[in-house]
Amino acid sequence: MKTSFLTACVLLSAFATATLFAQDTAKPKPTTESKSLPRASLAEQLPAAATTAFLDAFAKNNVDLHSVMILKNGKVVFERWFGDNAPNKNHVMWSVSKTFASIGTGFAVTEKRFSLDDKVISFFPDDCPKEISENLAAMTVRDLLIMSSGHNTDPTGTIPFRNEAEKYDGVRWERRFFEHPVINKPGSKFVYNSLATYMLSAVIQKTTGETLFNYLRPRLFEPLGIENIVWDASPYGVSCGGWGMHIKTEDMAKFGQFLLQKGNWEGKQLLPASWIEEATTRKILQDPKVKPEESDSDWKQGYCYQIWRCRNNAFRADGKDGQFIIVMPDQNAVVIITEKTSNYQGTVNLIWEHLLPVLK
Repeated sequence: MKTSFLTACVLLSAFATATLFAQDTAKPKPTTESKSLPRASLAEQLPAAATTAFLDAFAKNNVDLHSVMILKNGKVVFERWFGDNAPNKNHVMWSVSKTFASIGTGFAVTEKRFSLDDKVISFFPDDCPKEISENLAAMTVRDLLIMSSGHNTDPTGTIPFRNEAEKYDGVRWERRFFEHPVINKPGSKFVYNSLATYMLSAVIQKTTGETLFNYLRPRLFEPLGIENIVWDASPYGVSCGGWGMHIKTEDMAKFGQFLLQKGNWEGKQLLPASWIEEATTRKILQDPKVKPEESDSDWKQGYCYQIWRCRNNAFRADGKDGQFIIVMPDQNAVVIITEKTSNYQGTVNLIWEHLLPVLK
Protein backbone atom coordinates (compact mmCIF):
# COMPACT_ATOMS: atom_id res chain seq x y z
CA MET A 1 0.00 0.00 0.00
CA LYS A 2 1.07 3.64 -0.01
CA THR A 3 4.22 3.28 2.07
CA SER A 4 5.37 6.89 1.91
CA PHE A 5 1.89 8.12 2.73
CA LEU A 6 1.68 5.88 5.77
CA THR A 7 5.14 6.99 6.88
CA ALA A 8 4.01 10.61 6.69
CA CYS A 9 0.90 9.73 8.69
CA VAL A 10 3.02 8.14 11.42
CA LEU A 11 5.07 11.31 11.61
CA LEU A 12 2.03 13.54 11.74
CA SER A 13 0.24 11.35 14.26
CA ALA A 14 3.00 12.23 16.73
CA PHE A 15 2.26 15.89 16.22
CA ALA A 16 -0.92 16.17 18.26
CA THR A 17 -2.94 19.35 18.02
CA ALA A 18 -1.52 20.52 21.34
CA THR A 19 1.94 20.62 19.83
CA LEU A 20 0.99 23.11 17.16
CA PHE A 21 1.64 26.74 17.76
CA ALA A 22 -1.42 28.42 16.31
CA GLN A 23 -4.88 27.76 14.99
CA ASP A 24 -6.76 29.74 12.39
CA THR A 25 -10.07 29.75 14.21
CA ALA A 26 -11.68 32.85 12.77
CA LYS A 27 -15.16 31.95 11.60
CA PRO A 28 -16.53 32.78 8.15
CA LYS A 29 -19.15 35.51 8.18
CA PRO A 30 -22.48 33.96 9.20
CA THR A 31 -24.73 33.05 6.32
CA THR A 32 -28.30 34.27 6.30
CA GLU A 33 -29.49 30.70 6.90
CA SER A 34 -27.96 27.30 7.39
CA LYS A 35 -27.18 25.76 4.02
CA SER A 36 -27.86 22.10 4.67
CA LEU A 37 -27.75 19.65 1.82
CA PRO A 38 -31.16 18.44 0.61
CA ARG A 39 -32.31 15.13 2.04
CA ALA A 40 -33.70 12.39 -0.22
CA SER A 41 -37.26 11.22 -0.02
CA LEU A 42 -37.93 7.74 1.35
CA ALA A 43 -38.17 6.38 -2.18
CA GLU A 44 -34.77 7.88 -3.09
CA GLN A 45 -32.90 6.50 -0.09
CA LEU A 46 -30.54 3.56 -0.42
CA PRO A 47 -31.93 0.08 0.24
CA ALA A 48 -31.76 -0.69 3.94
CA ALA A 49 -30.31 -4.12 3.22
CA ALA A 50 -27.29 -2.57 1.48
CA THR A 51 -26.51 0.01 4.15
CA THR A 52 -27.04 -2.52 6.94
CA ALA A 53 -24.62 -4.95 5.28
CA PHE A 54 -22.15 -2.08 4.81
CA LEU A 55 -22.23 -1.10 8.48
CA ASP A 56 -22.20 -4.71 9.64
CA ALA A 57 -18.98 -5.26 7.68
CA PHE A 58 -17.29 -2.44 9.62
CA ALA A 59 -18.49 -3.91 12.91
CA LYS A 60 -17.27 -7.37 11.91
CA ASN A 61 -13.82 -5.92 11.22
CA ASN A 62 -13.83 -4.00 14.54
CA VAL A 63 -13.45 -0.66 12.79
CA ASP A 64 -14.06 2.43 14.93
CA LEU A 65 -16.51 4.09 12.53
CA HIS A 66 -17.32 7.73 13.32
CA SER A 67 -19.70 8.81 10.57
CA VAL A 68 -21.04 7.95 7.12
CA MET A 69 -22.80 10.23 4.67
CA ILE A 70 -23.77 9.25 1.13
CA LEU A 71 -24.98 11.60 -1.60
CA LYS A 72 -26.75 10.58 -4.79
CA ASN A 73 -27.90 13.15 -7.37
CA GLY A 74 -27.05 15.92 -4.93
CA LYS A 75 -29.20 14.61 -2.09
CA VAL A 76 -28.29 12.87 1.16
CA VAL A 77 -29.53 9.30 0.75
CA PHE A 78 -27.92 7.93 3.93
CA GLU A 79 -26.30 9.41 7.03
CA ARG A 80 -25.23 8.01 10.37
CA TRP A 81 -23.00 9.04 13.30
CA PHE A 82 -21.49 6.77 15.92
CA GLY A 83 -20.27 7.10 19.50
CA ASP A 84 -19.61 10.66 20.61
CA ASN A 85 -19.58 11.95 17.03
CA ALA A 86 -22.49 14.11 15.90
CA PRO A 87 -23.67 16.21 12.94
CA ASN A 88 -22.69 19.46 14.67
CA LYS A 89 -19.19 18.33 15.71
CA ASN A 90 -16.02 19.05 13.78
CA HIS A 91 -13.83 16.10 12.87
CA VAL A 92 -10.09 16.18 12.25
CA MET A 93 -9.39 15.85 8.52
CA TRP A 94 -5.67 15.13 8.52
CA SER A 95 -4.62 14.95 4.85
CA VAL A 96 -8.10 15.58 3.49
CA SER A 97 -6.90 19.14 4.13
CA LYS A 98 -4.60 18.77 1.12
CA THR A 99 -7.46 18.73 -1.35
CA PHE A 100 -8.73 22.03 0.06
CA ALA A 101 -5.22 23.39 -0.51
CA SER A 102 -5.46 22.19 -4.11
CA ILE A 103 -8.67 24.10 -4.62
CA GLY A 104 -7.12 27.18 -3.01
CA THR A 105 -4.31 26.88 -5.55
CA GLY A 106 -6.91 26.66 -8.30
CA PHE A 107 -8.54 29.90 -7.21
CA ALA A 108 -5.17 31.68 -6.99
CA VAL A 109 -4.02 30.46 -10.41
CA THR A 110 -7.37 31.43 -11.94
CA GLU A 111 -6.95 34.91 -10.46
CA LYS A 112 -3.42 35.01 -11.93
CA ARG A 113 -1.74 35.40 -8.54
CA PHE A 114 0.90 32.95 -9.80
CA SER A 115 1.24 30.12 -12.32
CA LEU A 116 1.91 26.42 -11.94
CA ASP A 117 5.19 26.86 -13.79
CA ASP A 118 6.56 29.44 -11.34
CA LYS A 119 9.66 28.31 -9.49
CA VAL A 120 9.07 27.68 -5.81
CA ILE A 121 12.27 29.39 -4.66
CA SER A 122 11.16 32.61 -6.39
CA PHE A 123 8.58 33.21 -3.66
CA PHE A 124 10.95 32.78 -0.70
CA PRO A 125 14.33 34.35 -1.45
CA ASP A 126 15.06 34.87 2.25
CA ASP A 127 14.51 31.20 3.08
CA CYS A 128 16.66 29.69 0.35
CA PRO A 129 19.94 27.98 1.28
CA LYS A 130 23.22 29.59 0.25
CA GLU A 131 23.85 26.79 -2.21
CA ILE A 132 20.84 26.19 -4.47
CA SER A 133 21.05 22.89 -6.31
CA GLU A 134 19.95 22.53 -9.91
CA ASN A 135 17.01 20.36 -8.84
CA LEU A 136 15.86 22.81 -6.18
CA ALA A 137 16.07 25.68 -8.65
CA ALA A 138 13.92 23.73 -11.11
CA MET A 139 11.11 22.87 -8.67
CA THR A 140 7.75 24.42 -9.68
CA VAL A 141 4.39 24.92 -8.03
CA ARG A 142 3.09 22.10 -10.23
CA ASP A 143 5.68 19.77 -8.69
CA LEU A 144 4.35 20.60 -5.24
CA LEU A 145 0.81 19.83 -6.37
CA ILE A 146 1.60 16.35 -7.67
CA MET A 147 3.95 15.26 -4.87
CA SER A 148 7.00 15.25 -7.11
CA SER A 149 9.12 17.96 -5.51
CA GLY A 150 12.27 15.89 -6.02
CA HIS A 151 12.76 14.94 -2.38
CA ASN A 152 13.57 11.30 -1.82
CA THR A 153 11.84 11.31 1.57
CA ASP A 154 9.10 13.43 3.11
CA PRO A 155 10.74 16.39 4.90
CA THR A 156 7.73 16.91 7.20
CA GLY A 157 9.52 15.03 9.98
CA THR A 158 12.23 17.70 10.07
CA ILE A 159 9.81 20.22 11.56
CA PRO A 160 10.75 20.51 15.25
CA PHE A 161 7.32 20.19 16.82
CA ARG A 162 7.46 20.73 20.55
CA ASN A 163 5.01 20.83 23.39
CA GLU A 164 3.50 24.15 24.41
CA ALA A 165 5.92 24.63 27.29
CA GLU A 166 8.97 24.64 25.05
CA LYS A 167 10.14 27.35 22.73
CA TYR A 168 10.10 26.91 18.97
CA ASP A 169 13.65 27.05 17.52
CA GLY A 170 12.77 29.88 15.12
CA VAL A 171 13.64 28.19 11.83
CA ARG A 172 10.90 28.78 9.30
CA TRP A 173 9.22 25.73 7.81
CA GLU A 174 9.95 27.09 4.33
CA ARG A 175 13.66 26.93 5.11
CA ARG A 176 13.29 23.40 6.48
CA PHE A 177 11.67 22.40 3.19
CA PHE A 178 14.44 23.93 1.07
CA GLU A 179 17.21 22.46 3.22
CA HIS A 180 15.98 18.90 2.68
CA PRO A 181 18.03 17.35 -0.16
CA VAL A 182 16.30 17.44 -3.55
CA ILE A 183 17.75 14.19 -4.87
CA ASN A 184 15.49 13.64 -7.87
CA LYS A 185 14.61 15.79 -10.82
CA PRO A 186 11.35 17.54 -9.89
CA GLY A 187 8.37 16.01 -11.63
CA SER A 188 10.05 12.63 -12.07
CA LYS A 189 9.13 10.68 -8.93
CA PHE A 190 6.13 10.51 -6.61
CA VAL A 191 7.04 10.91 -2.93
CA TYR A 192 4.23 11.73 -0.52
CA ASN A 193 5.16 15.07 1.01
CA SER A 194 2.98 16.93 3.49
CA LEU A 195 5.41 19.82 3.75
CA ALA A 196 5.06 20.36 -0.01
CA THR A 197 1.39 21.09 0.61
CA TYR A 198 2.38 23.52 3.34
CA MET A 199 4.51 25.25 0.72
CA LEU A 200 1.45 25.63 -1.51
CA SER A 201 -0.28 27.33 1.40
CA ALA A 202 2.76 29.56 1.91
CA VAL A 203 2.81 30.52 -1.79
CA ILE A 204 -0.87 31.47 -1.61
CA GLN A 205 -0.22 33.62 1.46
CA LYS A 206 2.80 35.27 -0.19
CA THR A 207 0.85 36.19 -3.32
CA THR A 208 -2.53 37.10 -1.83
CA GLY A 209 -1.59 38.55 1.55
CA GLU A 210 -4.06 36.19 3.23
CA THR A 211 -3.78 32.80 4.87
CA LEU A 212 -5.12 29.94 2.79
CA PHE A 213 -7.89 29.66 5.36
CA ASN A 214 -8.97 33.28 4.97
CA TYR A 215 -8.45 33.24 1.21
CA LEU A 216 -10.91 30.35 0.87
CA ARG A 217 -13.54 31.91 3.10
CA PRO A 218 -15.38 34.09 0.52
CA ARG A 219 -14.48 31.86 -2.44
CA LEU A 220 -15.45 28.45 -1.09
CA PHE A 221 -16.49 28.20 2.55
CA GLU A 222 -19.14 30.93 2.60
CA PRO A 223 -20.83 29.98 -0.70
CA LEU A 224 -21.06 26.34 0.44
CA GLY A 225 -22.23 27.30 3.92
CA ILE A 226 -19.22 25.71 5.61
CA GLU A 227 -18.86 27.40 9.01
CA ASN A 228 -16.93 27.10 12.27
CA ILE A 229 -13.84 25.64 10.61
CA VAL A 230 -10.53 25.32 12.40
CA TRP A 231 -7.27 25.06 10.46
CA ASP A 232 -3.99 24.69 12.34
CA ALA A 233 -1.22 27.09 11.39
CA SER A 234 2.57 27.29 11.61
CA PRO A 235 4.32 29.43 14.24
CA TYR A 236 4.43 32.17 11.58
CA GLY A 237 0.70 32.09 10.96
CA VAL A 238 0.66 30.11 7.70
CA SER A 239 -2.20 27.61 7.37
CA CYS A 240 -0.66 24.13 7.56
CA GLY A 241 -2.27 23.22 4.25
CA GLY A 242 -1.31 19.55 4.29
CA TRP A 243 -3.08 18.78 7.57
CA GLY A 244 -4.83 20.41 10.51
CA MET A 245 -8.33 21.15 9.18
CA HIS A 246 -11.33 20.35 11.37
CA ILE A 247 -14.79 20.38 9.78
CA LYS A 248 -18.11 18.55 10.01
CA THR A 249 -19.12 15.48 8.05
CA GLU A 250 -21.71 17.42 6.07
CA ASP A 251 -19.07 20.02 5.20
CA MET A 252 -16.99 17.20 3.73
CA ALA A 253 -20.05 16.14 1.73
CA LYS A 254 -20.61 19.66 0.42
CA PHE A 255 -17.00 19.85 -0.69
CA GLY A 256 -17.29 16.49 -2.43
CA GLN A 257 -20.45 17.63 -4.21
CA PHE A 258 -18.67 20.82 -5.26
CA LEU A 259 -15.95 18.68 -6.85
CA LEU A 260 -18.52 16.40 -8.46
CA GLN A 261 -20.26 19.45 -9.95
CA LYS A 262 -16.92 20.67 -11.31
CA GLY A 263 -16.82 23.86 -9.28
CA ASN A 264 -20.47 24.81 -9.68
CA TRP A 265 -22.60 25.56 -6.65
CA GLU A 266 -26.26 26.52 -6.72
CA GLY A 267 -25.97 27.51 -10.37
CA LYS A 268 -22.88 29.65 -9.91
CA GLN A 269 -19.48 28.61 -11.28
CA LEU A 270 -17.22 29.36 -8.32
CA LEU A 271 -14.13 27.81 -9.94
CA PRO A 272 -13.74 26.99 -13.65
CA ALA A 273 -14.79 23.45 -14.52
CA SER A 274 -11.56 23.16 -16.46
CA TRP A 275 -9.56 23.45 -13.22
CA ILE A 276 -11.55 20.68 -11.52
CA GLU A 277 -11.10 18.48 -14.58
CA GLU A 278 -7.38 19.19 -14.63
CA ALA A 279 -7.04 18.71 -10.87
CA THR A 280 -8.74 15.29 -10.91
CA THR A 281 -6.87 13.84 -13.88
CA ARG A 282 -3.95 11.49 -13.25
CA LYS A 283 -0.62 13.33 -13.36
CA ILE A 284 1.86 10.83 -11.93
CA LEU A 285 1.93 7.17 -10.95
CA GLN A 286 2.77 6.18 -7.41
CA ASP A 287 4.58 3.14 -8.83
CA PRO A 288 5.51 3.38 -12.52
CA LYS A 289 5.97 -0.40 -12.60
CA VAL A 290 2.28 -1.00 -11.83
CA LYS A 291 -0.44 -0.57 -14.46
CA PRO A 292 -3.42 1.04 -12.72
CA GLU A 293 -5.98 -0.91 -14.74
CA GLU A 294 -4.40 -4.17 -13.60
CA SER A 295 -4.07 -3.24 -9.92
CA ASP A 296 -6.60 -3.96 -7.18
CA SER A 297 -5.11 -1.16 -5.07
CA ASP A 298 -6.76 2.25 -4.87
CA TRP A 299 -3.33 3.62 -3.98
CA LYS A 300 -1.84 2.64 -7.34
CA GLN A 301 -4.33 4.42 -9.60
CA GLY A 302 -2.37 7.65 -9.99
CA TYR A 303 -2.14 11.01 -8.23
CA CYS A 304 -3.58 14.32 -9.39
CA TYR A 305 -3.45 17.78 -7.81
CA GLN A 306 -3.51 16.73 -4.13
CA ILE A 307 -6.23 14.25 -5.11
CA TRP A 308 -6.02 10.47 -5.48
CA ARG A 309 -7.46 8.51 -8.39
CA CYS A 310 -9.52 5.44 -7.46
CA ARG A 311 -10.75 2.38 -9.23
CA ASN A 312 -14.20 2.59 -10.86
CA ASN A 313 -13.32 6.00 -12.37
CA ALA A 314 -13.63 7.67 -8.98
CA PHE A 315 -11.30 10.06 -7.17
CA ARG A 316 -10.86 11.01 -3.54
CA ALA A 317 -9.47 13.13 -0.77
CA ASP A 318 -8.20 11.01 2.09
CA GLY A 319 -6.48 11.40 5.42
CA LYS A 320 -4.87 9.58 8.31
CA ASP A 321 -6.99 7.05 10.21
CA GLY A 322 -9.37 6.69 7.26
CA GLN A 323 -11.01 10.04 6.53
CA PHE A 324 -12.49 9.86 3.02
CA ILE A 325 -14.31 12.01 0.49
CA ILE A 326 -14.86 9.64 -2.46
CA VAL A 327 -16.34 11.25 -5.56
CA MET A 328 -17.97 8.89 -8.06
CA PRO A 329 -18.82 10.75 -11.30
CA ASP A 330 -20.24 7.69 -13.10
CA GLN A 331 -22.75 7.21 -10.28
CA ASN A 332 -23.29 10.95 -9.61
CA ALA A 333 -22.51 10.12 -6.00
CA VAL A 334 -20.26 11.11 -3.10
CA VAL A 335 -19.35 8.90 -0.13
CA ILE A 336 -18.03 10.37 3.11
CA ILE A 337 -16.38 8.25 5.81
CA THR A 338 -14.80 9.34 9.08
CA GLU A 339 -13.25 6.62 11.23
CA LYS A 340 -10.17 5.39 13.02
CA THR A 341 -8.57 2.49 11.17
CA SER A 342 -5.23 1.38 9.79
CA ASN A 343 -6.80 -0.61 6.95
CA TYR A 344 -7.61 2.12 4.45
CA GLN A 345 -7.90 -0.23 1.49
CA GLY A 346 -10.30 -2.35 3.50
CA THR A 347 -12.67 0.60 3.90
CA VAL A 348 -12.59 1.45 0.20
CA ASN A 349 -13.15 -2.22 -0.66
CA LEU A 350 -16.34 -2.17 1.42
CA ILE A 351 -17.57 0.84 -0.53
CA TRP A 352 -17.03 -0.96 -3.82
CA GLU A 353 -18.60 -4.17 -2.50
CA HIS A 354 -21.70 -2.81 -0.76
CA LEU A 355 -22.41 0.68 -2.07
CA LEU A 356 -21.28 0.75 -5.68
CA PRO A 357 -23.94 -1.75 -6.85
CA VAL A 358 -26.83 0.25 -5.31
CA LEU A 359 -25.51 3.65 -6.43
CA LYS A 360 -25.61 2.78 -10.15
